[in-house]
Amino acid sequence: MVCRMFRIEAEVDKARRDLLRSRLRETNTAASPVLAALRGTAGEREAPLHVWALDEAGDLAGGLVGHTWTTWLHVTYLWVDTRHRGTGLGSRLLAEAERLAVARGCASARLETWDFQAPGFYRKQGYEVVCVIPDYPPGITEYTLTKRLG
Repeated sequence: MVCRMFRIEAEVDKARRDLLRSRLRETNTAASPVLAALRGTAGEREAPLHVWALDEAGDLAGGLVGHTWTTWLHVTYLWVDTRHRGTGLGSRLLAEAERLAVARGCASARLETWDFQAPGFYRKQGYEVVCVIPDYPPGITEYTLTKRLG
């Protein structure tokens, strides 16, 4: 029987985080022909995708922040100022992000939202719920939605 001793630490360490990410990436690449084929290509890295809506005064009325990776658009944030909700601005921001993503070669989109945010809005835009996580955080349900683009 082999007995190994380990020291377990719980601290924020950016150098170890980067090393861990690198080693996990190597492991994933070795295990997946799809990920291996991406190595050294433009599709290997996430590309930021931001879409902004400014009002007449140049103030932020809404925006979408996300990124594209491989053939996917990932919407991280979509927000519309209260004064502009119900005007179609959110739909326009999302449609423009999807258009830009398709131009980058994306075929699908994904996002996460909470039950009090906008799952109904995204369903109206053609997104389908693929995952539901109740009590994340406690008392709130998180949804993951996806959509085929193009």
